[in-house]
Amino acid sequence: MVKKPFRFGVVAAANDAAGWLATARRAEELGYSTLLSPDNLNLPTPTASLAAAAAVTTDLRVGSFVLASPLRTARAAAWESHSLTVVTGGRFELGLGTGLPTMRQQAEELGLPYGSGQERLDSISETIDHVRRLDGDTHTPVMIAAAGPKARRLAGAKADIVTLAGGVLTTRDETTGYVREIREAAGDRDIELALNIFVVGEQVPPWIRGFIGVDAETLIEHDSLTMIRGSFDDMAAELERRREELGVSYFSVNSAFIEEFAPLVARLSGK
Repeated sequence: MVKKPFRFGVVAAANDAAGWLATARRAEELGYSTLLSPDNLNLPTPTASLAAAAAVTTDLRVGSFVLASPLRTARAAAWESHSLTVVTGGRFELGLGTGLPTMRQQAEELGLPYGSGQERLDSISETIDHVRRLDGDTHTPVMIAAAGPKARRLAGAKADIVTLAGGVLTTRDETTGYVREIREAAGDRDIELALNIFVVGEQVPPWIRGFIGVDAETLIEHDSLTMIRGSFDDMAAELERRREELGVSYFSVNSAFIEEFAPLVARLSGK
């Protein structure tokens, strides 16, 4: 397994123009690789948000985290994605996922079927095929947030980047098995493995606890990979361990931790 250099992303919501653009500029200043936008009908569409972020930065990459397959047809998702690749000068990374169960109502609002799990995975696969056709000589990097075994196999077969999207209490041993499945599906293809960190430190902000459903004590007890804590040296060593043992080299954090996590970005990016 070739050891890939570290890179880091920031996940943020474009709630208002001033705050969103300031986050984009700050992420670039601090050396983050990518600004990532979630996707749901309660926020501006990621395509508009990411285009705006790219326009006020120079080298910062922008990405969807993730376009939910129930909220667009595969062809529409590919159109939006290729368009972002064009207007950002190749700085867009297409993140795809099957969406949350709570998105059933959102899909219905758009006049689209939520679909079965297999249908939503098929839509992701079709989106990638459409993007590859539209790209021509360009190449939009595709990330799949892979939770289940079918998603892991699809991600290994077709994605450039695979985010390990198991539960917050998934063990290291289980994650090792998931990585093995992905690499088996990838064969000789070169893929980048990613992990989203929900908590930096030992305090879980209330809104994050509401999203992940567990407190700090539970995360610590289960040695959760969605948390990183301890001294600066401890956290750097832990990221090194995750790359060594799991092959994960691309880490994202919520914008609430953008400043707190920045020293790790400065120390490890590109190494």
